[in-house]
Amino acid sequence: MNRSGTVLITGPTRNLGRHAVLAMADRPDGQRPDLLLVGRPGRDLTAVADEARARGARVHEIGCDLASLAEVRAAAAAARELLDAGAVRPLRALIANAGITSADTRQASPDGYELTFAVNYLAHAQLIGDLLGSFTAPARIVLLGSNTYHANFWRGLLHVPEARWADPVDLARPASGPEVPGTTASGVAYSNAKLAILYCAHELQRHAGAGIGVSVFEPGWMPGTALGRGAPAAMQAIGRFLGRIPGVSTPRRSGPLLASMALDDRWAQLRDGAFVVKTELTDVQPVAHDRDRESRLWEATGELLERAAARR
Repeated sequence: MNRSGTVLITGPTRNLGRHAVLAMADRPDGQRPDLLLVGRPGRDLTAVADEARARGARVHEIGCDLASLAEVRAAAAAARELLDAGAVRPLRALIANAGITSADTRQASPDGYELTFAVNYLAHAQLIGDLLGSFTAPARIVLLGSNTYHANFWRGLLHVPEARWADPVDLARPASGPEVPGTTASGVAYSNAKLAILYCAHELQRHAGAGIGVSVFEPGWMPGTALGRGAPAAMQAIGRFLGRIPGVSTPRRSGPLLASMALDDRWAQLRDGAFVVKTELTDVQPVAHDRDRESRLWEATGELLERAAARR
């Protein structure tokens, strides 16, 4: 890859995103990209931007709450303005890193969509769609995946529910009625959003053109990060403890791997939603390949984004 370009990354302020930013900033001269950091405005965004600058990177901060599609559209417009003005080099990669898991699936985004689906999936669909014409080939789009989309031994042991797919319009609808204590609904919502990302990666490649490769990165189980900040305090404490076990993924170990997906020649040929777990190209389960679901998701995503824009 021609590394004399720009990488845009969402969720750059903490954990995996922060360590990916610093790994990119630590690249030698001639291999260090310009960085567009899209995240919540404030002290954390300023701090990671300043730290990356201190390591030699040219950095621009774009304040954005990804829960709001209006703010996502504004962030994309700000990125296009910087690119068009030559304030940064050509856009070569976008890392859709930001993610959350909501403790209550009744919680809605400012646009009225279930919050986990809105931030993990819809926000990035909006951002990528708005910037698709701004990439300079060869370019890469790296989405953040998760093996929670399907059942397996470890997820069963840890009671992490797999996806339960439904029409995307229904997935985007907040739950109604009283909260059910101990429900797995929030875990299912997260897994559904991650399955949506796999479907989107396959369909996006069909629309992105030959010069843009779309891939999905799974950092592995990474307990104790801010992703689980909606969980009970006891569960968060357990997660922090498990994160100290050798071999378990941590942001410090996984951040450079995510940066590598966007920059290194090793991954230059990845396309069609290729799924990389840590450092290994991995086949997804059959449920993650479904042309009908992928086509319907693409169509429904357009409907949901247009509906949100029309409200503003």
